[in-house]
Amino acid sequence: MATFKDYFSASAAGYAAHRPRYPDALVDFLAEQAPGHELALDAGCGTGQLSVLLAWRFRHVIATDASARQIEEAEPHPGVEYRVAPAERSGLEDGSADLVTVAQAAHWFELSSFYEEVRRILRPGGIITLVTYGILTVDRELDPLILGFYHDVVGPYWPPERRHVEEGYRSLPFPFAELAAPALAIEVSWSRDDFFGYVDTWSAVRAAEKSLGHAPIEDFKRALFAAWPADAHRTVRFPLSLRVGRI
Repeated sequence: MATFKDYFSASAAGYAAHRPRYPDALVDFLAEQAPGHELALDAGCGTGQLSVLLAWRFRHVIATDASARQIEEAEPHPGVEYRVAPAERSGLEDGSADLVTVAQAAHWFELSSFYEEVRRILRPGGIITLVTYGILTVDRELDPLILGFYHDVVGPYWPPERRHVEEGYRSLPFPFAELAAPALAIEVSWSRDDFFGYVDTWSAVRAAEKSLGHAPIEDFKRALFAAWPADAHRTVRFPLSLRVGRI
């Protein structure tokens, strides 16, 4: 099994506060495809952005993450049981799950071992779903500034696995009978503080600060705030990419 690359424990509180929620339509689609609604596993759950939504459609959700700090910051819900565990060792019984989800985390997994675990725990007809969101958009005024920061300033500091996110997970192996998925997106109405709080959770920002200091990030913040009034909310859109398979 690959060593857990922990880029996230130090930013767990920021993840809980600033990472966007997934749309209800995603959970509705997955619930329609699943053979039942008794048990769902959300692997690599982070602070529970998808786990809590799954609990509205599945009786019991087990949400696992290898980072204890992420689990400590996860949003509590009576239908969600959080566990510190690697994705490749869920602890679930054979053939017990209707659905396995991985949201914005599959590019960190040892996929061959994880897929063996998925086959073990899913019941016949069960669904496995990889979800990721790529580069966001705001509007024509702000997008060049944001993309310039993403690619040119912190771009060299993204972990190499980031390319799988940018490719919508299409380059990841997915050895299952694949189902067509609807076109979905996360859309949030954010202030400039909300937006910068999200940017500040990027692993590339942390790595760039270690190499370049705080100045480039502060320069971006000043430029962003100059173009985005303090009292304005703007729609931030994150297109979703799904890989959906049936056992």
